[in-house]
Amino acid sequence: MLKKRGFFYELNKNKVMFLMLLPTVIFFLINSYFPMVGIYYAFTSYDFAGGLFGSPFVGLDNFKFLYQSGALWKLTINTIGYNVVFIILGNVLAIAIAILISEIRGKLFKKFSQSIMFLPYFMSFVLLSVLAYNMFNFESGFFNQVLKSLGIAPVDIYNTPWVWPILITVFYIWKNLGYSMIIYLAAIMGISDEYYEAAKIDGANIMQRIWHITVPMLKPTFVILLLFALGSIMKGQFDLFYQLVGNNGLLFDVTDIIDTYVYRSLKVNFDIGMATAAGLYQSLFGFVLIMSVNYIIKKINEDYALF
Repeated sequence: MLKKRGFFYELNKNKVMFLMLLPTVIFFLINSYFPMVGIYYAFTSYDFAGGLFGSPFVGLDNFKFLYQSGALWKLTINTIGYNVVFIILGNVLAIAIAILISEIRGKLFKKFSQSIMFLPYFMSFVLLSVLAYNMFNFESGFFNQVLKSLGIAPVDIYNTPWVWPILITVFYIWKNLGYSMIIYLAAIMGISDEYYEAAKIDGANIMQRIWHITVPMLKPTFVILLLFALGSIMKGQFDLFYQLVGNNGLLFDVTDIIDTYVYRSLKVNFDIGMATAAGLYQSLFGFVLIMSVNYIIKKINEDYALF
């Protein structure tokens, strides 16, 4: 029976490998693990005079306030709801566009299409908010100018809450569709031509080849991207929501997510304990979710699981 080798044996044997790993370990220690001491804020009523460990300990009072005020439930529903729509609609459209572009025969037009689709991804959220404002401004926005030219009364979009879930979804998909499409397109390019040639010989048309070859071959890529997305499902697109909505309180009921709530708690009320409690809840919920989904996928097909 072979004797098990310990950590120090491996360290001595692979010194160069561990030395190459050291910068990454230091990076995560400084930026991810040491700051976790700040979790203690969630259980205190922070006092600047006392500092982190000198502030009064209040236990779960911050979490109780979030729950009893109804904010926690609303924030959770909004955050998860938007991300579910982003994940499902974004991936379905990305797969569809990637398949369409892969079927284009003209190389020049294919490259042009990819570039046009990918371009919005590089646009900053500040420019996106300027674009949205110039489109939907009540006084001089393009949308209301069109309505006026048609003899229709203008609509105050920034005071119409039900419209914003649709607008936010449209802007998110428009901005990120190109990036997701490139990933799926790369996966399609990796599919062997032999599958398609064999299908052609068997008499399969283009739709049959897409449905029975391309789509099943994209399944591993879809599952991996889904797991990555679910891992951050409780982390909303802060830049998107904040830049589009800002401090418009009329829209908070349908657009407020955990990230924007935490930001306002620190900016307006400077309630560090409440903000940390919301952030801790967000992280724990996301962790449990990704572990659960990964476990389920591992039971179904171990090859698709992350770990």
